[in-house]
Amino acid sequence: MDINEIYINLTSKINPKNIFKKEMMKNHTSFKIGGPADILVMPKSTEEIKHAVETCRKNNINYFIIGNGSNLLVRDKGIRGVVIKIADNFCDVKVEGTKVKAQAGVLLSRLSKTIMNESLEGFEFASGIPGTLGGAITMNAGAYGGEMKDIVLGCSVIDDKGNTIYLKKQELDFGYRKSIVQEKGYIVLEVDMKFKKGDFEKIKSITDDLTKKRTTKQPLHLPSAGSTFKRPDGYYAGKLIEDAGLKGVRVGDAMVSDLHSGFIVNVGNATADDVFNLIKLVQKVVKDKFDVELETEVKIIGEE
Repeated sequence: MDINEIYINLTSKINPKNIFKKEMMKNHTSFKIGGPADILVMPKSTEEIKHAVETCRKNNINYFIIGNGSNLLVRDKGIRGVVIKIADNFCDVKVEGTKVKAQAGVLLSRLSKTIMNESLEGFEFASGIPGTLGGAITMNAGAYGGEMKDIVLGCSVIDDKGNTIYLKKQELDFGYRKSIVQEKGYIVLEVDMKFKKGDFEKIKSITDDLTKKRTTKQPLHLPSAGSTFKRPDGYYAGKLIEDAGLKGVRVGDAMVSDLHSGFIVNVGNATADDVFNLIKLVQKVVKDKFDVELETEVKIIGEE
């Protein structure tokens, strides 16, 4: 089945206004990099998400789930198949006492404000993480001593057979930057979280302090995909890269940030190849100098 037929199939249950052909992925990633996706669809409900997935599966079409695109490097040739974007098109939040239920597409920054305004504590760590809740669950996102596993009760997901199932916290099998969702290719729909009642001013003060740390120490003024590399055991990636003399090194318009060496930033019109080649250079130099293998935290997808 060709892409035009897939498009027609998708429109049987999804408004054509929310389906885009040959959509440039640079418009959907925080790196501002990426070639065209054959089709990008932005479903508004669980039913629409399931319809998009089923349509692709039935017709043997590759599909990719993305959130806010904040941890992605999409290659320059783009993506063959269908991209299903779960972001502000699927982002409802409900608060009941100390429990919060939220859809996977809500931005962590918005969710953090909602939780803070209810004087609930425990989510301050996530206020500056640039992704969506679904992405944060998938990779057990964390910062400043907190991780998603600390506050999650469970979540509903579409499993690898296309069924909607509910996974309790222990079944999510959270680890460092991983979960069963990532391992099995599940799709997060809704997440149940629990917090403690706290003091609004104290919560706001902690959040403001972490925001200040982030904005002064990270290159948030330039497009990037956050931390490029995972933290290797016993080391900090940024320090290794800086100690290797790589701060400010460029390949094309991709640069190792001169503010925080753990970030590769787009200083103009960087291509995915620029970033990819700079990643390889950094990995080689750090391996040669310190015998440490740097693994990428950023996810690289698309046609080679």
